[in-house]
Amino acid sequence: MTAWLRDETLLNSGAAETERRPDIFASLREEGRNHVAHVTAPGAGWLTSAGDRPRSMLALWETRPTAPAVLPCGSVFDAVNVPAVFGRRMLDRLWTEGPGSGPVAMHLGRMMLFAAPGTAQRLPSLLGWEEWGDSVPPLICHGIGDAVTVPALTPGRTPSGPRWLVAPDTRRPWLPGPEVLLWACVRAARAARASSSPSGRISIFPPADQDAKVYDVSRRR
Repeated sequence: MTAWLRDETLLNSGAAETERRPDIFASLREEGRNHVAHVTAPGAGWLTSAGDRPRSMLALWETRPTAPAVLPCGSVFDAVNVPAVFGRRMLDRLWTEGPGSGPVAMHLGRMMLFAAPGTAQRLPSLLGWEEWGDSVPPLICHGIGDAVTVPALTPGRTPSGPRWLVAPDTRRPWLPGPEVLLWACVRAARAARASSSPSGRISIFPPADQDAKVYDVSRRR
């Protein structure tokens, strides 16, 4: 049990209120055992550690677990925002040929890959030197000074809202660095080129409106 969960009762105003309030974190601990798209309790602790007031964020999520949050980048994670189709090709490569991925979210038709701090600054430079760089669609890299909207702990009822494809499940999740994402971008660009020919490879991913659980998170470094 993590330290922030040991202090969880300090978020409540009294024992009576604690008894009335559903234990959302207990639910997360149970759901996180089987659902890649649900945040676990340690994963929630990792997310909130990115902000200046993690306890306030935990208190908000305790009362509103379906509420998205806005968190700063640059210290705990960076984020790389890519078009959904290209992002799926990147994940295809990362999970079938590479080390797996860190947390991944979908929002407004784009995919957001959580990456190691410093990736937002380094990745565009690496792509500029890469032979296949021109075949990679424009990426939006969020680093120091930026903030991103992260999905809620549990899925909401709005289909177009942000959602997790690979939810954070540990207190210190592995995050890909710029070199790993460069490799994934190049492989995805090559896959896109190959798919345009009759003999091209076909992605294992279903259409974008389906929520297939295809990632074996036990393989993640």
